[in-house]
Amino acid sequence: MDITILSIFPRMFQALNESLIGKAQEKELVNIDVVDFRAFTTNKQNHVDDAPYGGGAGMLLQAQPIYDAMDYVEKKKPGKKRVVLLDPAGKTFNTAMARDFAQEDQLVFICGHYEGFDERVKDLVTDEVSIGDYILTGGELPTMSMIDATLRFVPGVLGNSFSAEEESFSNGLLEYPQYSRPADFRGKKVPEVLTSGDHEKIRLWRLTQALKKTLERRPDLLEGADLTDEEKKLLHKIRQNN
Repeated sequence: MDITILSIFPRMFQALNESLIGKAQEKELVNIDVVDFRAFTTNKQNHVDDAPYGGGAGMLLQAQPIYDAMDYVEKKKPGKKRVVLLDPAGKTFNTAMARDFAQEDQLVFICGHYEGFDERVKDLVTDEVSIGDYILTGGELPTMSMIDATLRFVPGVLGNSFSAEEESFSNGLLEYPQYSRPADFRGKKVPEVLTSGDHEKIRLWRLTQALKKTLERRPDLLEGADLTDEEKKLLHKIRQNN
């Protein structure tokens, strides 16, 4: 996979050279380039923003440097691209979107700042995406979050190929509780079923706990979940016992 990031703060993305994403780059599972679109300005002051027509508070990112930066990216890396604009008004990012992004050969993220973009920038993009109903100072941190979530679904990035499938949201449910050694820590004991060696009992316990946690913390996830008959029966039993 090839990822290009357009930002006026390229040094923020040094964090992507660490941990699993850094190792994925070393293994050449992903290539990540950061393009400073300030370098493509045509004014002497190197300004990338200007006041909006019609007045109003704040400044807008201009179309020209972003268009020219995208022309540069296209010449350097020709081919079909999924172009993601970080926008608080965009669709909310989720696991399904991360899976979808992971299927692409080329991803481009355009990071905003100030009060937003000249509307004409949106003609360049395929997706307008937000990470939640709150405002940050720029699109850099959301971009890193989305890249991290997306790369977990790229084969070879995670050490355990089943990890991404078993985590919260992957199957529409929150993740079940997990424990490690010691079995008794300061009087807090691991549930006996997990040390029983009975794989079927462990599976049922984990599924029940995932359903219970989802019902308690994120019942909205269950409304649209495609539950199996087994999950429906367990959920009914949980509701009866509450």
